[in-house]
Amino acid sequence: MADKLERYNRQILLPFIGEEGQKGIAASTAVVAGCGALGTVIANVLARAGVGKLRIIDRDFIEKSNLQRQVLFDEKDCAENLPKAAAAERKCRQINSEIEIEGIVTDINPANVEELIKGATVVVDGADNFETRFVLNDACVKHKIPWVYGAAVGSLGLTMTIIPEVTPCIRCIFETAPPPGMTPTCDTAGVLASVTGLIGNFEAAEALKICAGRTAEINKRLFQIDLWNGELHRFKIEKAREVADCPCCKRRNFEFLEGQGASTTTGLCGRNAVQINPKTGAKLDLAAMAKQLQGTSDITNLSVNKFLLKFNAPGGDEPKEGLEITVFPDARAIIKGTKKVAVARTAYAKYVGA
Repeated sequence: MADKLERYNRQILLPFIGEEGQKGIAASTAVVAGCGALGTVIANVLARAGVGKLRIIDRDFIEKSNLQRQVLFDEKDCAENLPKAAAAERKCRQINSEIEIEGIVTDINPANVEELIKGATVVVDGADNFETRFVLNDACVKHKIPWVYGAAVGSLGLTMTIIPEVTPCIRCIFETAPPPGMTPTCDTAGVLASVTGLIGNFEAAEALKICAGRTAEINKRLFQIDLWNGELHRFKIEKAREVADCPCCKRRNFEFLEGQGASTTTGLCGRNAVQINPKTGAKLDLAAMAKQLQGTSDITNLSVNKFLLKFNAPGGDEPKEGLEITVFPDARAIIKGTKKVAVARTAYAKYVGA
């Protein structure tokens, strides 16, 4: 044990971790939910810190545009067309061969989330959409698993730490998920790598506090930073759980976990396509969405009328052919070029934004 602890000597020297804290970290299981810009930073830090079991979950594949900010990946991974979870597992094993690392290539959804987070000491958010975060929130609150929320787009980052039955949960702060098309994504608005690094490291530090048994020292506020403008805010949210009639942590109505608040997907027979039907009742301004997408470099053949918005994007079961994405005013979309739900949901999250 002494030899193993020597590896983490500089971490053990920290009075707020120490040897006991390091032993707690080594005995912990951390689940990284999503392995993009935030998730790669989180997984990298937790692997180096010696978290005993590291489970990395992601549904997507590596693209060249990811390399600007997703720190575990390189051009070789991209050339090999590897899933992010598989590439992250390989890289983290090279970083630390003494811990247990599992990369899982799947879409986090109501049907599998409880199994995916089973046994976790902490769940850390690396997701790219609110629907997944609300599913994670339901599952973690239900099973009393601490989790760390994080998000970044443009130069703006947000994070908060949730301890079920102690702190507000994400639905105490954001009662409903923003409808599709209403929030920018990294693929439509861009993202500064520095802010994903900052928020990912903040999330990882919060996760280490939980693993080390230092939950009293977690961040108890909603942290927001605009890194380009140098603006920092820490919102007082400690009493939100007391004053809000939260449907999740107060009434224990796990509607996203039960699929009531989630989008549904349908494979279209004989069309090599998947239809996504959001349950938000959203109404999209297709012309405004088209204007936003015009600045996206990987989109081609964009056309719009009052009935639909159509464009081509990379990906799909036959990468050379790519995807044809058709979006309707009710936020429904048909993603042609794949039969895989995970691929379709990834494309929807990237370009529609939910």
